[in-house]
Amino acid sequence: MSDSKEIRVWCDGCYDMVHFGHANSLRQAKALGDRLIVGVHTDADITKHKGPPVFTEEERYKMVRGIKWVDEVVEGAPYVTTLETLDKYNCDFCVHGNDITTTADGVDTYHLVKGAGRYREVQRTAGISTTDLVGRMLLLTRQHFRQGAHEYEVEREGSSTMGQDSLARSPWTGCSQFLPTTQKIIQFSDGKPPKPGDRIVYVAGAFDLFHVGHLDFLEQARAQGDYLIVGLHTDPVVNRYRGNNYPIMNLHERVLSVLACKYVSEVVIGAPLPVTNELMEHFKVDIVCHGQTPVHPTDDDRDPYEVPKQLGKFKLLDSHNNMTTDKIVERIILHRLEYIARNAAKHKSPC
Repeated sequence: MSDSKEIRVWCDGCYDMVHFGHANSLRQAKALGDRLIVGVHTDADITKHKGPPVFTEEERYKMVRGIKWVDEVVEGAPYVTTLETLDKYNCDFCVHGNDITTTADGVDTYHLVKGAGRYREVQRTAGISTTDLVGRMLLLTRQHFRQGAHEYEVEREGSSTMGQDSLARSPWTGCSQFLPTTQKIIQFSDGKPPKPGDRIVYVAGAFDLFHVGHLDFLEQARAQGDYLIVGLHTDPVVNRYRGNNYPIMNLHERVLSVLACKYVSEVVIGAPLPVTNELMEHFKVDIVCHGQTPVHPTDDDRDPYEVPKQLGKFKLLDSHNNMTTDKIVERIILHRLEYIARNAAKHKSPC
């Protein structure tokens, strides 16, 4: 292989409820070559081999295209990776995480490319999986919590279904075991400041369970300027305006999910709810945008966008996508028994 040849890398998977674990795997895969081609399986194949996906294949195709390390998406990729597939897309080798993926019959889906020496392995991201996220949402269907001012009582009943130790649970979701590091944030961040003359756009919110609605909104927001900054509210702030067990994902998980989006330039970790003059001046914000979701008032019952509105620097956007975090949770609850069965069966080898 000559040094001048473009190295094309193949990845494939379900990519259901695309999260920062998927993104981290794709980041590592891209680092092994020059161009990353990602195959996404159909709903029918996933249902046959793993159980029902949360998102439709069209939603999953769009989410994978939104990850900044992905160069090309192949729709309806075969569930078992073949040499013919790699050759069809001129890929040198296939990359997957260091967990085993099997068909419904227990066959390693990568046995063909492994046998041909065209397989590479990368490290899975500990503490996150689709199975884990589904489990967190299933907690919303039970009375696991009584949220008091100083303590959180977690019922033991049913905890084995989630395969989680309650002592490791976060107060909001009940089961996050992700351990954030500065290195991980650096790996996900471009680290590029705005260029002179760039029009800077600011948006803020929870961005919980990063989904296609968020993706379409951020695409619209980025189109308003050259450099998009996303402010992420803290877990207690999100819990105050969302209630129940929200946010499903904690602040650090939400940071990585948003940073993986190709439209996002920078993230403010723990942004204040009100967009202040100080914030506008510090980041040299030209325009502040908000979508079609409700605007939650501040503690003193003020409009958090009062300042940018007074400055004539506020714009409402319509992404024409009505997906919300609540709707994802509704999907899980609607098919609760199916997902409990899926989680129990797949806990040892999550997608």
